[in-house]
Amino acid sequence: MAGGSETVAAAEAAGVPGARAADGLPRHGVDRATFRAIAAARGGPEAVRLLRAGQLSKRALLLLALRRAAPGDRDYRTAYARVCALQRDDRPRWEEALLRPELDAWAADCLRGLAAGEAVPLDGLGELLRAAPSSALRLELECDGLRWAPTVEHAGTHRVDYGRPPAGPLSDAELDQWADELEQAWRILVRRHRRHAAAVAACVGVIVPLRPAPGGEAVSAAARRAYGAVAASLPGEPVLLALALVHEFLHVQLGALLDLVPLHRPNGAAVYHAPWRPDLRPVGALLQGTYAHLGVADFWAAELAAGKSEPARAEREFTCWRTHTLAAGRTLLESGELTAQGREFTEELVRAVHALDGSAATR
Repeated sequence: MAGGSETVAAAEAAGVPGARAADGLPRHGVDRATFRAIAAARGGPEAVRLLRAGQLSKRALLLLALRRAAPGDRDYRTAYARVCALQRDDRPRWEEALLRPELDAWAADCLRGLAAGEAVPLDGLGELLRAAPSSALRLELECDGLRWAPTVEHAGTHRVDYGRPPAGPLSDAELDQWADELEQAWRILVRRHRRHAAAVAACVGVIVPLRPAPGGEAVSAAARRAYGAVAASLPGEPVLLALALVHEFLHVQLGALLDLVPLHRPNGAAVYHAPWRPDLRPVGALLQGTYAHLGVADFWAAELAAGKSEPARAEREFTCWRTHTLAAGRTLLESGELTAQGREFTEELVRAVHALDGSAATR
């Protein structure tokens, strides 16, 4: 990007928060207390707001880069002008539009194509600026004063690969089942995992239904470039859907943190054992899995303390995931591939796992 006042003005017009440095780039930071709270999966809505601001800047800059890479594309120029107008006149709507989960991946793919000299249609921005598809199921869930308003997006074009085929379009009966199970899962989160519930409500706005695994097992996923979205199949048990929301939210949160703070070196040839998988994983994937499974161990610790789940099952799951997460944490710390910040992050993660014992005091 060009430097100087021209870049600053363009970045501010695109809605980049804090774009006042001489090079026009935004300056986002994560304070020490928030960083450590995120590492322990205890950042809450405050951490979500900080990471959300980073995502807004990232996406605004991606759109600005596309505007410069294809200055002659009339459709894109018109849609981009709408982005600037929204930022000026309707900030909430601007944020909603830029945080459409698939916008990040779409813009990055377009930039890669343009850099490779490909003919890239940019008319997708206009579609992405619209609200969620009319076919989406819009829910208003409330429990004990905590509200969550996700949309279940089950039809239309899916621009993000979640590793499993989407389940939609769904029938009215299937949508009713999703609404019922999400409502039950939300009650479980609020009443037994309220800290996680508050963070999920602040971050996750889109649920993408997936087909189960070929053997019928439930699946869930998050995509690195789809902030705010969780994909899943219905597990048939609300407590497992609640668990999937916590697990995948943590993947989303770590992805947003990695956009601001490098925690490990770029993935190289080295791969490592992940206790929950048969295949070896590069350092980035192992860090993602370890962090998400901190949430799994924490979830079962709370279930065990609450006495709501079947005790033997809750204790078995808690013990399994606590052991696996500690082992993976040790592997990360011994890998030599973490940055200084990544080492601090992982040490705090491991401390949080050690603190879990399934007693009410851990809440």
